[in-house]
Amino acid sequence: MKWSEQTWEKIDTTYKGILNMPFVQELANGTLPKNKFQFYMAQDSLYLEHFGRALALIGAKSHDIGDALTYIRFAEGAIVVENALHESYFQDFGVTDKGTIQPACHHYTHFLKSTAALDPVEVALAATLPCFWIYKKVGDHIYKEQQIANNPYQRWIDTYGGEEFSNSVQRAIMICDLAAERSTPGIRTRMTEAFIHASHLEYHFWDAAYTERTWN
Repeated sequence: MKWSEQTWEKIDTTYKGILNMPFVQELANGTLPKNKFQFYMAQDSLYLEHFGRALALIGAKSHDIGDALTYIRFAEGAIVVENALHESYFQDFGVTDKGTIQPACHHYTHFLKSTAALDPVEVALAATLPCFWIYKKVGDHIYKEQQIANNPYQRWIDTYGGEEFSNSVQRAIMICDLAAERSTPGIRTRMTEAFIHASHLEYHFWDAAYTERTWN
């Protein structure tokens, strides 16, 4: 069994918890209150800026030039392409200011950037993988099983349930599996730990959007 398959099994409960949380359920059926989606979009836009920087660091540290180019492109997608998409969402949903980075987003992004900067590149790859993979699986789950007519959040669902994003996710998984295969048992253990920790932070990011958790 590949490293990614073994590691996903360890976070399957966390992933199912995300699927069952009110934010995702109400996003899927179109009943999510607008203010909660506004909070989410503002925090996600801030998240993408820092996520892109972490991806760029991974690109700079990658041993393989092909992987370096891939992660530089991922960074561009996070900072430019997806951020531009968020700007259009800001118009659609009346968000005028990203505001201040809040606890869940702060903890998640600082974990990713510190891991990318200070840990072996294999560990950094594993830490950033849940953002790709969990988002894709959540998008697919909603897209295939819970679509409704005239969902105000349909464009978000289409973005993460689309083929282009799927290709990026599969590429990231493949790179992580190769990195795990070529690394030591100790590094593989650290990769797994980073993946699990990032998955927990992913859960709290979604949960904080619904509760609109702030520093106060």
